[in-house]
Amino acid sequence: MTKPRGECPGASRCGHSPAVREETTVHDHRRLGRELNIFDTDPLIGSGLPYWLPDGAVVRHALEEYVRGAERRAGYRHVYSPVLGKRELYEVSGHWAHYSDDMFPPMDLGGEQFVLRPSLCPHHALMYRARPHSYRDLPLRMAELGGMYRSELSGVLGGLTRVRAIQLNDAHVFCTLEQAAEEAAAALDLIRRAYEALGIVPARYRLSLPGPGGKYVAAPELWARSTALLREVLDASGLPYEAAEGEAAFYGPKIDVQVADAAGRESTLSTVQIDFHQPERFDLHYIGADGARHRPVMIHRAVIGSVERAVAHLLERHGGAFPAWLAPVQLMILPVSEAELPQAGRLAARCAGLGLRAEVAGPERGSLGARVREARLVPYQAVVGAREAADDLVALRLRDGRRLPAAPAEEILGRIGDLIGSHATELWGQESS
Repeated sequence: MTKPRGECPGASRCGHSPAVREETTVHDHRRLGRELNIFDTDPLIGSGLPYWLPDGAVVRHALEEYVRGAERRAGYRHVYSPVLGKRELYEVSGHWAHYSDDMFPPMDLGGEQFVLRPSLCPHHALMYRARPHSYRDLPLRMAELGGMYRSELSGVLGGLTRVRAIQLNDAHVFCTLEQAAEEAAAALDLIRRAYEALGIVPARYRLSLPGPGGKYVAAPELWARSTALLREVLDASGLPYEAAEGEAAFYGPKIDVQVADAAGRESTLSTVQIDFHQPERFDLHYIGADGARHRPVMIHRAVIGSVERAVAHLLERHGGAFPAWLAPVQLMILPVSEAELPQAGRLAARCAGLGLRAEVAGPERGSLGARVREARLVPYQAVVGAREAADDLVALRLRDGRRLPAAPAEEILGRIGDLIGSHATELWGQESS
Protein backbone atom coordinates (compact mmCIF):
# COMPACT_ATOMS: atom_id res chain seq x y z
CA MET A 1 0.00 0.00 0.00
CA THR A 2 1.50 3.35 -1.04
CA LYS A 3 1.36 6.15 1.49
CA PRO A 4 0.28 9.52 0.10
CA ARG A 5 2.29 12.42 1.44
CA GLY A 6 0.72 15.35 3.20
CA GLU A 7 -1.09 16.43 6.31
CA CYS A 8 -4.13 14.43 7.29
CA PRO A 9 -7.05 16.55 8.46
CA GLY A 10 -8.42 15.20 11.71
CA ALA A 11 -5.13 13.51 12.52
CA SER A 12 -5.52 13.76 16.26
CA ARG A 13 -8.77 11.82 16.15
CA CYS A 14 -7.73 9.01 13.86
CA GLY A 15 -4.14 8.33 14.86
CA HIS A 16 -2.12 9.62 11.89
CA SER A 17 1.65 9.29 12.21
CA PRO A 18 3.85 12.30 13.08
CA ALA A 19 5.60 11.99 9.72
CA VAL A 20 2.29 12.45 7.95
CA ARG A 21 1.45 15.58 9.96
CA GLU A 22 4.69 17.35 8.94
CA GLU A 23 3.48 18.30 5.47
CA THR A 24 0.51 20.34 4.30
CA THR A 25 -0.33 19.03 0.84
CA VAL A 26 -4.08 19.14 0.23
CA HIS A 27 -5.51 15.67 -0.31
CA ASP A 28 -7.31 15.04 -3.58
CA HIS A 29 -9.59 12.02 -3.37
CA ARG A 30 -9.15 11.31 -7.08
CA ARG A 31 -5.39 10.88 -6.69
CA LEU A 32 -5.69 9.04 -3.38
CA GLY A 33 -8.42 6.77 -4.71
CA ARG A 34 -6.16 5.51 -7.45
CA GLU A 35 -2.97 5.33 -5.39
CA LEU A 36 -4.68 3.38 -2.63
CA ASN A 37 -6.62 1.07 -4.97
CA ILE A 38 -9.99 2.41 -3.81
CA PHE A 39 -11.57 3.17 -7.20
CA ASP A 40 -10.78 3.93 -10.82
CA THR A 41 -12.49 4.69 -14.11
CA ASP A 42 -12.21 3.52 -17.69
CA PRO A 43 -13.33 5.35 -20.84
CA LEU A 44 -14.94 2.16 -22.12
CA ILE A 45 -17.25 2.17 -19.10
CA GLY A 46 -17.80 5.91 -19.33
CA SER A 47 -17.38 9.18 -17.47
CA GLY A 48 -19.04 9.41 -14.10
CA LEU A 49 -19.18 5.62 -13.75
CA PRO A 50 -16.34 4.64 -11.40
CA TYR A 51 -15.66 1.06 -10.43
CA TRP A 52 -14.60 -0.05 -6.95
CA LEU A 53 -11.32 -1.95 -6.51
CA PRO A 54 -10.91 -4.55 -3.73
CA ASP A 55 -9.77 -2.15 -1.00
CA GLY A 56 -12.48 0.31 -2.01
CA ALA A 57 -15.06 -2.44 -1.92
CA VAL A 58 -14.00 -3.23 1.66
CA VAL A 59 -14.42 0.42 2.68
CA ARG A 60 -17.76 0.65 0.94
CA HIS A 61 -19.03 -2.58 2.50
CA ALA A 62 -17.95 -1.53 6.00
CA LEU A 63 -19.65 1.85 5.55
CA GLU A 64 -22.86 0.29 4.27
CA GLU A 65 -22.96 -2.27 7.07
CA TYR A 66 -22.45 0.45 9.67
CA VAL A 67 -25.38 2.42 8.26
CA ARG A 68 -27.63 -0.64 8.02
CA GLY A 69 -26.86 -1.54 11.62
CA ALA A 70 -27.53 1.99 12.86
CA GLU A 71 -30.81 2.06 10.95
CA ARG A 72 -31.93 -1.31 12.31
CA ARG A 73 -31.27 -0.14 15.86
CA ALA A 74 -33.30 3.00 15.13
CA GLY A 75 -36.32 0.97 14.04
CA TYR A 76 -35.90 1.03 10.26
CA ARG A 77 -36.75 -1.97 8.10
CA HIS A 78 -34.81 -2.49 4.89
CA VAL A 79 -36.25 -3.04 1.44
CA TYR A 80 -35.04 -3.46 -2.14
CA SER A 81 -36.63 -1.83 -5.16
CA PRO A 82 -35.81 -1.86 -8.89
CA VAL A 83 -33.67 0.83 -10.52
CA LEU A 84 -36.17 1.13 -13.39
CA GLY A 85 -39.70 2.46 -13.41
CA LYS A 86 -42.28 3.47 -15.94
CA ARG A 87 -42.23 7.08 -17.07
CA GLU A 88 -45.77 7.30 -15.69
CA LEU A 89 -44.42 6.69 -12.18
CA TYR A 90 -42.27 9.82 -12.38
CA GLU A 91 -45.11 11.78 -13.90
CA VAL A 92 -47.19 10.96 -10.82
CA SER A 93 -44.35 11.81 -8.41
CA GLY A 94 -43.63 15.10 -10.15
CA HIS A 95 -40.08 14.23 -11.16
CA TRP A 96 -40.90 14.27 -14.86
CA ALA A 97 -42.34 17.79 -14.75
CA HIS A 98 -39.75 19.27 -12.41
CA TYR A 99 -36.62 17.14 -12.77
CA SER A 100 -36.57 15.55 -16.24
CA ASP A 101 -33.51 17.57 -17.35
CA ASP A 102 -31.46 15.52 -14.86
CA MET A 103 -32.94 12.15 -15.87
CA PHE A 104 -31.77 9.75 -18.55
CA PRO A 105 -34.01 9.50 -21.63
CA PRO A 106 -36.81 6.90 -21.54
CA MET A 107 -36.26 3.45 -23.03
CA ASP A 108 -39.02 2.01 -25.21
CA LEU A 109 -39.86 -1.57 -24.21
CA GLY A 110 -42.89 -3.32 -25.66
CA GLY A 111 -44.75 -0.09 -26.30
CA GLU A 112 -44.06 1.28 -22.81
CA GLN A 113 -41.46 3.80 -21.69
CA PHE A 114 -39.12 2.97 -18.81
CA VAL A 115 -36.73 5.32 -17.05
CA LEU A 116 -33.62 4.83 -14.88
CA ARG A 117 -34.81 6.23 -11.59
CA PRO A 118 -33.43 9.58 -10.39
CA SER A 119 -34.53 8.89 -6.79
CA LEU A 120 -35.97 6.12 -4.62
CA CYS A 121 -38.89 7.97 -3.05
CA PRO A 122 -41.55 7.11 -5.70
CA HIS A 123 -40.80 3.40 -5.29
CA HIS A 124 -41.08 3.64 -1.51
CA ALA A 125 -44.35 5.55 -1.78
CA LEU A 126 -45.77 2.70 -3.89
CA MET A 127 -44.48 0.13 -1.41
CA TYR A 128 -46.30 1.97 1.39
CA ARG A 129 -49.45 2.21 -0.72
CA ALA A 130 -49.44 -1.52 -1.49
CA ARG A 131 -50.66 -2.45 2.01
CA PRO A 132 -53.34 -0.94 4.27
CA HIS A 133 -52.04 0.94 7.30
CA SER A 134 -53.46 1.93 10.66
CA TYR A 135 -52.27 4.74 12.90
CA ARG A 136 -50.90 1.95 15.09
CA ASP A 137 -48.42 1.07 12.30
CA LEU A 138 -46.89 4.54 12.31
CA PRO A 139 -44.22 5.68 12.20
CA LEU A 140 -43.24 3.24 9.45
CA ARG A 141 -39.53 3.60 8.70
CA MET A 142 -38.38 2.20 5.35
CA ALA A 143 -34.67 2.21 4.38
CA GLU A 144 -32.71 1.15 1.32
CA LEU A 145 -29.15 1.39 0.04
CA GLY A 146 -30.19 1.63 -3.57
CA GLY A 147 -28.97 2.70 -6.98
CA MET A 148 -30.19 5.76 -8.83
CA TYR A 149 -29.01 7.63 -11.91
CA ARG A 150 -28.50 11.24 -12.91
CA SER A 151 -27.64 12.44 -16.43
CA GLU A 152 -24.88 14.77 -15.30
CA LEU A 153 -23.04 16.65 -18.04
CA SER A 154 -19.45 15.53 -18.67
CA GLY A 155 -18.04 18.89 -17.66
CA VAL A 156 -19.23 18.62 -14.04
CA LEU A 157 -18.19 15.01 -13.40
CA GLY A 158 -15.27 14.42 -11.08
CA GLY A 159 -13.98 11.41 -9.17
CA LEU A 160 -16.62 10.20 -6.72
CA THR A 161 -18.20 13.56 -5.92
CA ARG A 162 -20.24 13.96 -9.14
CA VAL A 163 -21.19 10.67 -10.78
CA ARG A 164 -23.94 9.31 -12.98
CA ALA A 165 -24.57 6.07 -11.07
CA ILE A 166 -25.21 6.73 -7.37
CA GLN A 167 -25.59 4.33 -4.46
CA LEU A 168 -27.80 6.24 -2.06
CA ASN A 169 -28.29 5.64 1.65
CA ASP A 170 -31.95 6.57 1.50
CA ALA A 171 -34.89 6.19 3.83
CA HIS A 172 -38.49 7.35 4.12
CA VAL A 173 -40.52 7.63 7.28
CA PHE A 174 -44.31 7.60 6.94
CA CYS A 175 -45.83 9.12 10.04
CA THR A 176 -48.62 11.26 11.43
CA LEU A 177 -48.31 15.03 11.49
CA GLU A 178 -47.86 14.90 15.26
CA GLN A 179 -44.90 12.52 14.87
CA ALA A 180 -43.11 14.43 12.08
CA ALA A 181 -40.94 16.77 14.16
CA GLU A 182 -39.79 13.97 16.48
CA GLU A 183 -38.91 11.70 13.54
CA ALA A 184 -36.97 14.46 11.77
CA ALA A 185 -35.07 15.21 14.99
CA ALA A 186 -34.24 11.49 15.38
CA ALA A 187 -32.87 11.49 11.84
CA LEU A 188 -30.60 14.42 12.69
CA ASP A 189 -29.35 12.48 15.71
CA LEU A 190 -28.55 9.47 13.52
CA ILE A 191 -26.50 11.76 11.30
CA ARG A 192 -24.65 13.22 14.30
CA ARG A 193 -23.69 9.78 15.62
CA ALA A 194 -22.55 8.60 12.19
CA TYR A 195 -20.31 11.64 11.81
CA GLU A 196 -18.72 10.91 15.20
CA ALA A 197 -17.90 7.35 14.11
CA LEU A 198 -16.54 8.56 10.76
CA GLY A 199 -14.51 11.45 12.14
CA ILE A 200 -16.50 13.96 10.07
CA VAL A 201 -17.08 17.53 11.27
CA PRO A 202 -20.02 19.35 9.64
CA ALA A 203 -19.16 22.70 8.10
CA ARG A 204 -22.67 24.04 8.75
CA TYR A 205 -26.35 23.19 8.78
CA ARG A 206 -28.52 24.74 6.10
CA LEU A 207 -32.26 25.15 5.83
CA SER A 208 -32.71 24.89 2.07
CA LEU A 209 -35.67 26.87 0.75
CA PRO A 210 -37.09 27.53 -2.72
CA GLY A 211 -35.75 30.44 -4.75
CA PRO A 212 -36.95 32.54 -7.66
CA GLY A 213 -37.00 30.90 -11.07
CA GLY A 214 -36.75 27.30 -9.88
CA LYS A 215 -38.98 24.39 -10.84
CA TYR A 216 -40.92 23.89 -7.62
CA VAL A 217 -44.28 22.40 -6.81
CA ALA A 218 -46.87 25.19 -6.65
CA ALA A 219 -48.38 24.50 -3.23
CA PRO A 220 -47.67 27.47 -0.92
CA GLU A 221 -49.58 26.03 2.04
CA LEU A 222 -47.63 22.76 1.96
CA TRP A 223 -44.32 24.63 1.67
CA ALA A 224 -45.22 26.77 4.66
CA ARG A 225 -46.15 23.76 6.82
CA SER A 226 -43.01 21.76 6.01
CA THR A 227 -40.73 24.80 6.44
CA ALA A 228 -42.25 25.56 9.84
CA LEU A 229 -41.70 21.97 10.99
CA LEU A 230 -38.05 21.95 9.89
CA ARG A 231 -37.42 25.26 11.63
CA GLU A 232 -38.97 23.78 14.76
CA VAL A 233 -36.62 20.78 14.57
CA LEU A 234 -33.52 22.93 14.03
CA ASP A 235 -34.43 25.39 16.77
CA ALA A 236 -35.07 22.58 19.26
CA SER A 237 -31.76 20.91 18.36
CA GLY A 238 -29.75 23.98 19.32
CA LEU A 239 -27.72 23.66 16.12
CA PRO A 240 -26.73 26.89 14.39
CA TYR A 241 -28.11 27.02 10.86
CA GLU A 242 -28.51 29.31 7.90
CA ALA A 243 -31.44 29.63 5.51
CA ALA A 244 -30.50 29.42 1.82
CA GLU A 245 -32.89 30.20 -1.02
CA GLY A 246 -32.77 28.15 -4.20
CA GLU A 247 -31.48 24.95 -2.57
CA ALA A 248 -34.77 23.15 -1.83
CA ALA A 249 -35.95 19.95 -3.48
CA PHE A 250 -38.68 20.52 -6.06
CA TYR A 251 -41.32 19.14 -3.67
CA GLY A 252 -40.25 20.69 -0.37
CA PRO A 253 -37.63 22.33 1.89
CA LYS A 254 -34.86 20.34 3.53
CA ILE A 255 -32.15 20.40 6.16
CA ASP A 256 -28.77 19.95 4.46
CA VAL A 257 -25.70 18.97 6.43
CA GLN A 258 -22.78 20.61 4.66
CA VAL A 259 -19.20 19.35 4.71
CA ALA A 260 -16.11 21.07 3.35
CA ASP A 261 -12.92 19.81 1.75
CA ALA A 262 -9.44 21.07 2.59
CA ALA A 263 -9.82 23.91 0.08
CA GLY A 264 -13.04 25.05 1.75
CA ARG A 265 -15.37 23.86 -1.01
CA GLU A 266 -18.73 22.81 0.42
CA SER A 267 -20.99 19.95 -0.57
CA THR A 268 -24.13 18.39 0.88
CA LEU A 269 -23.59 14.99 2.48
CA SER A 270 -26.74 14.35 4.53
CA THR A 271 -30.32 15.58 4.31
CA VAL A 272 -33.62 15.56 6.19
CA GLN A 273 -36.78 16.58 4.32
CA ILE A 274 -40.45 16.84 5.27
CA ASP A 275 -42.76 16.17 2.34
CA PHE A 276 -46.51 16.76 2.14
CA HIS A 277 -46.52 16.70 -1.66
CA GLN A 278 -45.85 13.07 -2.62
CA PRO A 279 -48.32 11.60 -0.11
CA GLU A 280 -50.96 13.62 -1.95
CA ARG A 281 -49.70 12.69 -5.43
CA PHE A 282 -49.77 8.98 -4.58
CA ASP A 283 -52.97 9.23 -2.49
CA LEU A 284 -51.30 7.69 0.56
CA HIS A 285 -53.39 7.26 3.67
CA TYR A 286 -53.78 5.46 6.98
CA ILE A 287 -56.80 4.74 9.13
CA GLY A 288 -56.81 6.91 12.23
CA ALA A 289 -58.17 6.20 15.70
CA ASP A 290 -61.44 7.80 14.55
CA GLY A 291 -61.83 5.20 11.78
CA ALA A 292 -61.37 7.83 9.05
CA ARG A 293 -58.70 8.07 6.33
CA HIS A 294 -55.83 10.45 7.03
CA ARG A 295 -52.84 11.55 4.95
CA PRO A 296 -49.39 10.58 6.32
CA VAL A 297 -46.37 12.85 6.28
CA MET A 298 -43.37 11.53 4.33
CA ILE A 299 -39.91 12.27 5.74
CA HIS A 300 -36.96 11.77 3.39
CA ARG A 301 -33.69 11.13 5.18
CA ALA A 302 -30.11 10.23 4.18
CA VAL A 303 -27.56 9.62 6.95
CA ILE A 304 -24.45 9.58 4.73
CA GLY A 305 -26.07 10.55 1.42
CA SER A 306 -24.44 8.85 -1.53
CA VAL A 307 -21.77 6.26 -0.75
CA GLU A 308 -19.61 7.77 -3.49
CA ARG A 309 -19.58 11.28 -2.05
CA ALA A 310 -19.13 9.97 1.49
CA VAL A 311 -16.03 7.97 0.54
CA ALA A 312 -14.63 10.93 -1.42
CA HIS A 313 -14.98 13.14 1.66
CA LEU A 314 -13.49 10.49 3.96
CA LEU A 315 -10.48 10.08 1.65
CA GLU A 316 -9.82 13.79 1.66
CA ARG A 317 -10.48 14.29 5.37
CA HIS A 318 -8.33 11.39 6.55
CA GLY A 319 -5.78 11.23 3.72
CA GLY A 320 -6.47 7.51 3.34
CA ALA A 321 -5.83 6.83 7.05
CA PHE A 322 -9.40 5.75 7.73
CA PRO A 323 -10.80 5.11 11.20
CA ALA A 324 -9.74 1.59 12.15
CA TRP A 325 -13.21 0.07 11.73
CA LEU A 326 -13.33 1.37 8.15
CA ALA A 327 -9.74 0.63 7.06
CA PRO A 328 -9.25 -1.90 4.23
CA VAL A 329 -6.48 -3.56 6.28
CA GLN A 330 -6.83 -3.16 10.04
CA LEU A 331 -3.78 -5.08 11.21
CA MET A 332 -0.54 -5.62 9.30
CA ILE A 333 1.47 -8.53 10.70
CA LEU A 334 5.23 -8.06 10.31
CA PRO A 335 7.39 -11.16 10.97
CA VAL A 336 10.97 -10.06 11.58
CA SER A 337 12.45 -12.99 9.64
CA GLU A 338 11.45 -16.07 7.68
CA ALA A 339 11.50 -18.08 10.90
CA GLU A 340 8.46 -16.18 12.23
CA LEU A 341 6.33 -16.60 9.09
CA PRO A 342 4.41 -19.67 10.41
CA GLN A 343 3.42 -17.81 13.60
CA ALA A 344 2.45 -14.74 11.51
CA GLY A 345 0.21 -16.95 9.39
CA ARG A 346 -1.45 -18.42 12.46
CA LEU A 347 -2.02 -14.92 13.85
CA ALA A 348 -3.64 -13.83 10.58
CA ALA A 349 -5.95 -16.85 10.71
CA ARG A 350 -6.98 -15.94 14.26
CA CYS A 351 -7.74 -12.40 13.09
CA ALA A 352 -9.95 -13.75 10.32
CA GLY A 353 -11.83 -15.83 12.85
CA LEU A 354 -12.46 -12.70 14.92
CA GLY A 355 -13.65 -10.71 11.90
CA LEU A 356 -10.52 -8.54 11.74
CA ARG A 357 -8.97 -7.66 8.38
CA ALA A 358 -5.30 -8.65 8.65
CA GLU A 359 -2.46 -9.27 6.20
CA VAL A 360 1.07 -10.60 6.52
CA ALA A 361 3.95 -8.56 5.08
CA GLY A 362 6.91 -10.90 5.14
CA PRO A 363 10.65 -10.30 4.71
CA GLU A 364 10.31 -10.83 0.94
CA ARG A 365 8.82 -7.31 0.85
CA GLY A 366 11.94 -5.68 2.27
CA SER A 367 13.46 -4.76 5.59
CA LEU A 368 11.30 -4.36 8.68
CA GLY A 369 11.70 -0.59 8.50
CA ALA A 370 10.61 -0.52 4.88
CA ARG A 371 7.56 -2.65 5.64
CA VAL A 372 6.62 -0.41 8.57
CA ARG A 373 6.78 2.61 6.26
CA GLU A 374 4.81 0.85 3.55
CA ALA A 375 2.04 0.02 6.05
CA ARG A 376 1.91 3.47 7.66
CA LEU A 377 -1.78 3.93 6.77
CA VAL A 378 -2.75 0.69 8.51
CA PRO A 379 -4.09 1.41 12.02
CA TYR A 380 -2.20 -1.43 13.75
CA GLN A 381 1.10 -3.17 13.01
CA ALA A 382 1.97 -6.37 14.83
CA VAL A 383 5.71 -7.07 14.91
CA VAL A 384 6.50 -10.75 15.47
CA GLY A 385 10.07 -11.55 16.42
CA ALA A 386 11.61 -14.69 17.90
CA ARG A 387 10.40 -13.93 21.44
CA GLU A 388 6.87 -13.08 20.28
CA ALA A 389 6.65 -16.22 18.16
CA ALA A 390 7.83 -18.43 21.01
CA ASP A 391 5.50 -16.98 23.65
CA ASP A 392 2.44 -16.05 21.48
CA LEU A 393 3.02 -12.35 22.05
CA VAL A 394 2.49 -9.30 19.87
CA ALA A 395 4.58 -6.12 19.88
CA LEU A 396 2.08 -3.58 18.62
CA ARG A 397 2.82 -0.35 16.78
CA LEU A 398 0.03 2.18 16.31
CA ARG A 399 -0.39 4.35 13.25
CA ASP A 400 0.12 7.49 15.36
CA GLY A 401 3.67 6.40 16.20
CA ARG A 402 3.09 4.83 19.62
CA ARG A 403 4.70 1.48 20.43
CA LEU A 404 3.17 -0.78 23.05
CA PRO A 405 5.04 -3.35 25.15
CA ALA A 406 4.77 -6.95 23.92
CA ALA A 407 1.57 -8.52 25.27
CA PRO A 408 -0.35 -11.79 24.79
CA ALA A 409 -1.84 -11.99 21.31
CA GLU A 410 -5.26 -12.86 22.68
CA GLU A 411 -5.30 -9.69 24.77
CA ILE A 412 -4.14 -7.46 21.90
CA LEU A 413 -6.59 -8.89 19.37
CA GLY A 414 -9.44 -8.66 21.87
CA ARG A 415 -8.73 -4.98 22.52
CA ILE A 416 -8.51 -4.20 18.80
CA GLY A 417 -11.74 -6.10 18.19
CA ASP A 418 -13.54 -4.15 20.92
CA LEU A 419 -12.39 -0.78 19.53
CA ILE A 420 -13.38 -1.69 15.99
CA GLY A 421 -16.68 -3.18 17.09
CA SER A 422 -17.58 0.06 18.88
CA HIS A 423 -16.68 2.14 15.78
CA ALA A 424 -14.22 4.13 17.86
CA THR A 425 -12.12 6.81 16.19
CA GLU A 426 -9.27 6.57 18.71
CA LEU A 427 -6.70 3.84 18.11
CA TRP A 428 -6.04 2.75 21.69
CA GLY A 429 -6.89 5.49 24.17
CA GLN A 430 -4.66 7.93 25.96
CA GLU A 431 -3.44 5.63 28.70
CA SER A 432 -0.59 4.34 26.54
CA SER A 433 0.64 7.76 25.36
